[in-house]
Amino acid sequence: AAQYFHLLRRQAALLKADPLPLIVMTPKSLLRHPLVSSSLRELAQGAWQAVIDDPEAAARADEVQRLFLCSGKIYVDLVTSELREQHPEVAIARIEQLYPFPDDDVARVLEGYPALEEVVWVQEEPANMGAWAFMSFRLGRVIQGRWPLRYVGRSASSSPAEGSSAWHARNQATLVAQAYDRGPDQIAEDFIIS
Repeated sequence: AAQYFHLLRRQAALLKADPLPLIVMTPKSLLRHPLVSSSLRELAQGAWQAVIDDPEAAARADEVQRLFLCSGKIYVDLVTSELREQHPEVAIARIEQLYPFPDDDVARVLEGYPALEEVVWVQEEPANMGAWAFMSFRLGRVIQGRWPLRYVGRSASSSPAEGSSAWHARNQATLVAQAYDRGPDQIAEDFIIS
């Protein structure tokens, strides 16, 4: 909630100096989710953050070997999964602004984990939709070959959805499990960038 508030304030302040359109994509399912609520302090004293690091993982940064980068609702699915507790070597950071790409903020998060071995972009959209096509080049530019960059998400598809809420829930659970699984899988292996 604070992110949205500060984003709108920033956009209003930029209207005279840089009147570019603002495009915000957010699912209705998160409107009342407890993980997206904010305190009054965050609203009054906070500011827009283009990248939000994992506060739990930052406290144990020396143990983190894998960094999940994501945007949107998939963050909630990853954080609320029972697999989260079983994988203390994973940090989950959110990229809240896709364009202009926040190179310095992403680099700061990457540098915060000295034992990092792998970076994983996770999205729930098919590979030919969502942010992966845009992010792969930009993340690769920031990573500069220091760590492998892996994609975990649905394989390319002509349709953005399965057409059944039961199939979607099952596929979403599989996607989250594949993200936490360190081994390659049929969805991700074609998109590994070294």
